[in-house]
Order: sequence, then structure tokens, then C-alpha cells
Amino acid sequence: MPTNFTVVPVDARADGGPDEAAAAAEGAEGAEGAEGAEGAEGSETPGPPEGEPDCQSPGDGNPRENSPFISHTDVDQESFLEGKNMALFEEEMDSNPMVSSLLNKLANYTNLSQGVVEHEEHEEDSKRREVKSPRMGTCIGVYLPCLQNILGVILFLRLTWIVGAAGVLESFLIVSMCCICTMLTAISMSAIATNGVVPAGGSYYMISRSLGPEFGGAVGLCFYLGTTFAGAMYILGTIEIFLTYISPSAAIVQAETAEGEAAAMLHNMRVYGTCTLALMAMVVFVGVKYVNKLALVFLACVVLSILSIYAGVIKSAFDPPDVPVCLLGNRTLSRRGFDVCAKFHVANNGTVPTALWGLFCNTSMPNATCDEYFVQNNLTEIQGIPGVASGVLLDNLWSTYADKGALVERRGSPSVSVLEESRTSGLPYVLTDIMTYFTMLVGIYFPSVTGIMAGSNRSGDLRDAQKSIPTGTILAIVTTSFIYLSCIVLFGACIEGVVLRDKFGEALQGKLVIGMLAWPSPWVIVIGSFFSTCGAGLQSLTGAPRLLQAIARDGIIPFLQVFGHGKANGEPTWALLLTALICETGVLIASLDSVAPILSMFFLMCYMFVNLACAVQTLLRTPNWRPRFRYYHWALSFLGMSLCLALMFICSWYYALVAMLIAGCIYKYIEYRGAEKEWGDGIRGLSLNAAHYALLRVEHGPPHTKNWRPQVLVMLSLDEEQRVKHPRLLSLTAQLKAGKGLTIVGSVLEGTYLDKHTEAQRAEENIRSLMGVEKTKGFCQLVVSSSLRDGMSHLIQSAGLGGMRHNTVLMAWPESWKQEDNTFSWKNFVETVRDTTAAQQALLVAKNVDLFPQNQERFSDGDIDVWWVVHDGGLLMLLPFLLRQHKVWRKCRMRIFTVAQVDDNSIQMKKDLQMFLYHLRISAEVEVVEMVESDISAFTYEKTLLMEQRSQMLKQMQLSKTEQEREAQLIHDRNTASHAVVVTRTQAPSTPDKVQMTWTKEKLIAEKYKNKEPGVSGFKDLFSLKPEWGSLNQSNVRRMHTAVKLNGVVLSRSRGAQLVLLNMPGPPRNRQGDENYMEFLEVLTEGLDRVLLVRGSGREVVTIYS
Repeated sequence: MPTNFTVVPVDARADGGPDEAAAAAEGAEGAEGAEGAEGAEGSETPGPPEGEPDCQSPGDGNPRENSPFISHTDVDQESFLEGKNMALFEEEMDSNPMVSSLLNKLANYTNLSQGVVEHEEHEEDSKRREVKSPRMGTCIGVYLPCLQNILGVILFLRLTWIVGAAGVLESFLIVSMCCICTMLTAISMSAIATNGVVPAGGSYYMISRSLGPEFGGAVGLCFYLGTTFAGAMYILGTIEIFLTYISPSAAIVQAETAEGEAAAMLHNMRVYGTCTLALMAMVVFVGVKYVNKLALVFLACVVLSILSIYAGVIKSAFDPPDVPVCLLGNRTLSRRGFDVCAKFHVANNGTVPTALWGLFCNTSMPNATCDEYFVQNNLTEIQGIPGVASGVLLDNLWSTYADKGALVERRGSPSVSVLEESRTSGLPYVLTDIMTYFTMLVGIYFPSVTGIMAGSNRSGDLRDAQKSIPTGTILAIVTTSFIYLSCIVLFGACIEGVVLRDKFGEALQGKLVIGMLAWPSPWVIVIGSFFSTCGAGLQSLTGAPRLLQAIARDGIIPFLQVFGHGKANGEPTWALLLTALICETGVLIASLDSVAPILSMFFLMCYMFVNLACAVQTLLRTPNWRPRFRYYHWALSFLGMSLCLALMFICSWYYALVAMLIAGCIYKYIEYRGAEKEWGDGIRGLSLNAAHYALLRVEHGPPHTKNWRPQVLVMLSLDEEQRVKHPRLLSLTAQLKAGKGLTIVGSVLEGTYLDKHTEAQRAEENIRSLMGVEKTKGFCQLVVSSSLRDGMSHLIQSAGLGGMRHNTVLMAWPESWKQEDNTFSWKNFVETVRDTTAAQQALLVAKNVDLFPQNQERFSDGDIDVWWVVHDGGLLMLLPFLLRQHKVWRKCRMRIFTVAQVDDNSIQMKKDLQMFLYHLRISAEVEVVEMVESDISAFTYEKTLLMEQRSQMLKQMQLSKTEQEREAQLIHDRNTASHAVVVTRTQAPSTPDKVQMTWTKEKLIAEKYKNKEPGVSGFKDLFSLKPEWGSLNQSNVRRMHTAVKLNGVVLSRSRGAQLVLLNMPGPPRNRQGDENYMEFLEVLTEGLDRVLLVRGSGREVVTIYS
């Protein structure tokens, strides 16, 4: 470690005696011995030090974060703390261990993977063994595995063909782009891998912990699919080598014609590929240890093959191999049906047509009818591998792309063209099997540079992963890049262009082109490439199931959890089965050139997100981002990410779109259904930074009218068990907001935070779960205050952050406001109304909120009636428009009623209102209601009298709670009886003694006592407490008159409406009349099912301008 430190023992107190000094010395020895314990094999993991008691101390009661370095043991706290020097911290010992304990566990921590080593030990011995410290170094653990995975099937089977088709220069460009891409990815991966301890899991672990579970799961599955299809590609390469170069006679399906050879080859690949896949899966299932033991053998085959290539190039400089190639004019001939490259040969002192003659002519006789091109052109034989000193490099510099079925022709050779070709299909020409172009070659070549994750995948087996992964990976990429780039130049300098473009070596009698160049024998390359591709396929089938198992065990994708299980020793049996099935689909494609671009997409996407993870972490400058690998920069990571994205679309734009669609679907699925994980990922940090930037950009002043939308603070009331009393309030919020804008769901608990923090947490959980059920997207903010009144005032003042603050308060009408013991009394309600007015915020009060529809309900018909009495800034018009965007209210019609006074022109008002709504782009029916001046009715005086009587009695009489409830009920009965009398009087035929156009005080008293019911005669003593009629508050009488009359008008037109929106009058300036204000609102909305009282904020919220 770079940091030097000294353990200084604490001197024992003088009164502590030698025991304390001995204890201090013992603690110092434990701290010094912790460093030496690292790397000791087979030693027991030291138990927790005495400084870590398990008994619960009072503390703050909050659980601490789990750590792999901290464990608790059952130690008696009293015996531990007795005679210790750290008594000052004794109450924190249960959650905060001593430094000596932490260092001891750090020194003995191991990040050994749950992988091969433990599986082998389990197979050898069923008993649990101590995990030995990993001992793999940079060379064995990272460099050689990366070398083995990077150098593979494409080098041996396709690189010469790529050089022949693209030319040396464009091939150099292709390889350079791919190698630069992997080098930049390796730099980003090194930075991530050295930023702390990397447990087993490799690239998936790094990406998921850096970018979060959504990106981690999506990219992890893409990497898994890429690894699986890589296994299919290696299997197809193995079968191609076997059937084409080792044993062509082993083909099961034989072609009857030359045109059917390609199809027969694909069928043979499918049959042999399926059998090989089944055999490899059985090997992996039986024991991974056999695969790992054979890995060095396969690696040796790769190294020997490459060395033989370089040896053959050196030998070709002074002794080129004899590889004759037969040309007809400038066309290359397939040398599988003849031996002699001539039209005639001398036999028995005469010239006899050769076998080649019979292929181009209808008979073997000299006077036969032959192909016109065969007649006009001569046969020549050239050396297919003239050697590195031949100067053929200049001829191979430029590309020679061709269409499917085109002839492989040699540039510069003499040729007599023929006007019309008689036939070419059955002739022994070498033809191109697929169309070649630059982007297609990039897709085929890119899998040859994959495999850079092999070292990081073994991070759990490395002695020092933070040192080995960067060094080994980058060295492997440099080595393989040099091999690929040098091979391109050497192939172009040694081999003829027509031979390079001959993919399957038909001009060489079906021999491997690169094998003919190798020394000492072509079989070195053939056998070496066969075993190397076979080993790479086994490695893919070994690694892919473990990657899927790691994803499944993380629990981020629910339907994959079954693949997290396996055999008793942890082998991923189910994951292996799924991997084999997916791999079989690649095998059934049967074409190496078709499978390669598929896995290129998945690997490129994985590499792209590795670069993105490094760039995001670097730009965010999170405190935990401290990689030991210093040679990285966000610009390099961004360049690598851009290059990966470009290569995806260069290889195949439609494959790229499909791969991105798959990753996007997985991302959205994890986001919607996956388990929530908090891994401290960079995307969360990126979101915080973006939110911080956006909040700073949002102006602190009010937004423009065009940008105004209700940012709602929902006030919820809770019962004794901290459950929401009115869940429909959240349903209304979801219907009003539809996920747009800011929603803050607030509530208040009465008490002190220290006493109520547990209840507050439970209440917040209940609110969040209800928000999830009601699909209300927003934030929850719960306040514990000494009184409900203060808590609601604090929420109205302080909810939100910066420019993201609420401008509207939504609350439920206090149904039982007349009961004094109600926790949400009328006083709190009226003061909240005043607070919203002072804060210049709009207020929405839902009356009968429990009758409001749920989100699942649908109104097939009905009206939303708006009663526009006073102008509130247009909020009354905006709210129905927002509600009708939701499915619940979509089929409801919108009607707007406005009130005209005596002096108003009703017809002109209606026209003006229609024009106003037209400019607002709101469709609604308009009606103007005329309210004629009339005398105050007896019912109004009765309501006012009863209201003031009740208020006066509650003030003067100190009634008990039971008496108050009984008194409220008696007044309610009196109110009902009086209302029935007035209604009966109105419906009865008019008589002269009942006609009272103007009510005087005397007439009111006489009528009142005249119509008294016998059942309420016992109230005479209560009415003796009523105020004198001379002191009756005429303002209350006028207000009650307005409430009664407006209520009657609203009932006459909107009794059957689904929702009524009504202007909410403000509370009186004199606080003495607050209880009367509640009575006015009660009368105003009496008889209506669903009412939304609306009080504007005083500013315009709608505009007619664009």
C-alpha cells in the first residue's frame, strides 16, 4: 500500500492497572498482525475483535449499511467495555467498529469468484473447505486468456479473404478502426476495474454497478447473447475447417449439381454443428475443470499456428512454396476436377485433350463444341504464393469488391472478352459466394477483436486485479493488433490477389490458403485452427451460462430468476440449457459470415456502454471515482463510445436497430417490473446533476402564462394507524395531472419528531404505496409538527425546491367540521385557505371526495359544469380541460354557466363568453343565468338565525363534548323542520295571510312562532339566549341569501352533473365569523354529489395568444 502508518499504543491510565495496558498492547499487535495475515493460505478467518459487541445499544435506532468488512459477534458488552479506554464511544460500538477490527477484516477480505475454483473443490470434496487466496498473475490470469479469445477463427478462415476483397489499405483501415475501438474500451474498462475491488462478474458487474440495474441488465443480456452467438460462430468455424480442409468426404448431404454445393454445405454444417454443440454442452455439464485444463492446450495451438505463419513468410522470401494456380485468360479455375492446367497434353506420341477440356466442351474429342471463352483464351499457371520479395504487394493495395456469383479475375492478365457467354454455371470457375463491400467486411472482421473482457471476467481469480486487468488487457490488445496488422501486410505481400479472394481455397485443390503459406506444414495451421476454434467454443459455452446466472441472481429481471439455480455445487444447469438452445439458433443459420455481424452488434453495444460508464463517472466527478489507472480521459471514453456506435451502423444498420431495440425493451422491462436496486450508479448521479442544472435554469419568478400548469400540493389527512383517509384525492390528482408537472403529496403528524419518527416513516410508506396504486407520479413530503395548523402552514410555505414549487393546493372538504373533536377542524381549514391566499396559490377543495371516480372507472356520458361567478384568472376553464384529457372524464361534456345581474345584457354576455372560449381553444356549452333581485326569504332568515344561535351558544355555554354533540344534532333537527315548513309553504296555494313580499322583524317573529312544531317546544329556553333582532348581523343575512339563492340555481341546472366546479368565496377578514363562513359554503354546495370548489391565485393562467 502506498500509505505508511504507525500504530501508536494508547498509554493506560494510572488508575487502570496493568490490565488496561496489556489490553492496549494486545490491540496494537492485532492491528500490526492484520497486514501480515493477507494472502495466508488455509488459515482461519480471524474472528471479530472484542471491540464489536452484538448487543443493541440505544443509539439512534437506525440500521447501518451492510458491509462485507463488518460482522457482529455475540460478545457480552459489559465484559468488553470493562476496563477499556474507549468508554466514550461505548454506545456506538454496535454499529461503528474499532479501526483495528476494520483493518483486520480488510486484510482478510477475499473477492474470489463463485466460479470454477469453488466448483472444482466441491466436486472433489463435499465438505466445505477454506477458500484459498487467488494466485493468478497478469500473464496467466489476463494476458493469455485475452490472447486466446482475440486470436481465433476469423484470423485463420477469413483474414486472407478480407485482404483480397478490401485490399491492403482498406483492410488496414478496418483492422485499425476495430483495434482502436477495443483499445479505447480497454482504457475505460481499466479505469472502472481499478476503481475499487471488482468482485467476480466481469463486464456485467462493472457496467451494472456503474450505470445502474436498467443499463446493467440490458447490456448484460446483450453481452450474454453476444457470447452465446460467439459460441455458435466458433462451432461453425470448427465444422467448416473439418468439412472443407480435413475431411471433405465426411459430408452427409451430397450435392447432385454444382449449383447445390452451397446448400448441401449449409445442411452439413447444421447437422455436424448440432452434434458438436450437444457434445460440447455435455462436456461443460460434466465438469468445467476439464475445459480449464484444456485451455492451455488450445492456447498452445494458437501460438504455434501464428508462429508457423511468420516462419512461412520468412521462408517465402528465399524459397517460396510451390502453389500453382490455373488461370483461363484472367479467370481463376477451381482445381478440384482436373490436375493438368492445359487444354491438351502429350500422351503416346500424340496430343490428347485433358480433363479440363472435357469440362468446357461437350465431348472429349478435339473437334468438340467448346465454351467460347475457353476457345478464345489461353491457360496459364502462376504461383499462388510468390513470396514476400515478389512485389505482389503493389497489386494487392486496392480493393476488389464483387457481387455474388462474380468471377474471381486476376488484374493485369491477358484476356479476350466474349460478347455473349454461353454458360458459366457448370464451368470450373472460382466464384464469389456472397457480395462483398466495405461495411460488410467490418461486420465479419469485428468478432476477431472481441475477447478483451476475458481478463476482467476472471477478476475473482486474480492476485491483484487492479494491477493485472489494465496491464494484461492492454498488452494483449497491443500484441493482437500487431499480429493482425502485420498479417494484413504480409498476406498482401506474399499471396496473389486471386488466391486471397478464393475464400475456400478452390484454386488450391480445396486447401486452406493460410495453411499453404505456413511452415513447416499446412497441417500445423489446419489442426491448430481446428483445436483453437473448438476450445473457444467450449470457453463461450462455459462463460455465457455463468453470466446469465449472475444476472438472474441479481434479481433485476424477474422472469430470469429460474436460471439463477443449478446443481448442488452451483453449476448453472438451467442457464446452460438456455445457452445451448440460443446457440443452436446460430448453428442453424449455418453461415459464419451471417452469424459474425450478429454477435458484432451485441459486443459493440456492450463496449459502447463500458465507454459510457467511464465517461459519465469521469464527468460527474463523484467522490468515489478514484481509479488507480490514471491514463484515461472522458474524451477518450466518449470517442470510444462514438466509434462503437458508428461501427454498429457501419456493420449493419438493421442489425444495429434490432440490437438497440432489444436492449431498449429489456431496459424498459427492468424499469417497469424489475426489482429496485440502489448500486450508487452513475446514471443516478447523472440524473441528480441534470436535475441540479435544470433547477438552476428554472427562473425563481412565476412562469409565463403559456407555461402555467397546476403544480399541486395534495394535503392528505391520516387516521390513527397512519393510513390515508381519502384515497380518492390521489385518484383526482392523477386524473388532473396525468403524470405532467409537479405533484407533492403532503401530510402532517402531530407531535415531536423524536417521538413520532417511526410513525412518520410508516405513514410515508403508506402514502407511497397508495401513490403507486393510484399511479400518482410525484414526491411525498411528511411533516411532524407540534400542531396540525403549523404543520400545514409549513408545508404550504416550504414544499418544493427552487423553481419547482407548487402553485396549487388540493385538499378535501372537512365533512365533520361541526364536531369540535375532529382533528381537522374548521379552524384549520379556514386558516389554510388564508395561508394559500397569502402565498398567492390556487386552492382546490373537493367536497364529497369519496364519491369521486377511481382511475379504473369510465364515465360514458355526463356533464362537467363550471359555474363562473367571479374571474379567478381562468383556472375554472383550465381544470375541466385538463380533466377531460384523462380516460375517466374524456366522454363528458363541458358546460359553463355565468351569472348575470339586473343591469347586465345577458345576450351580449353569452356572445362574448363564446368568443372568449373560441380564442382559448376550449369547446364548451355556454349559458348565462339571470339572478333577479328579490326579497330575502323566510328560509334565509331562519338559516341565518340558527347559524348565529349556534355560534353564540357555543361561545357562551361551556358545554362538555357530549353536550356539544347533542346540541349540534338538535340544531340540525330544527334546521330540517324549518326547511320543511318553508317548502310546504312555497308549494301550498297562496292565501292572503301567507303573502309576505317584504319581511320585517315583527313579521319574522310572528311567522316563526306561528309555524313552530310541537316537538321542538323545549327549545324556548335556548332561544332566550339568542341575540336581539336589532343586533342581527345584516351582512350574514345577505351572505346567506346569496348562498341559498345560488345553491338553488345550481341545483336546478347541475343536479345530475358528474362534477360541478364552483368559485369558492374567500374567508371573512374578521376572524370572528370563521364558523359562519363554513356554514355559507355548506349551504352553497348543499345537494350536490361531486363539487370542486376553486379559488384562484390572483394571476392569469390561460391566454388567447400563441
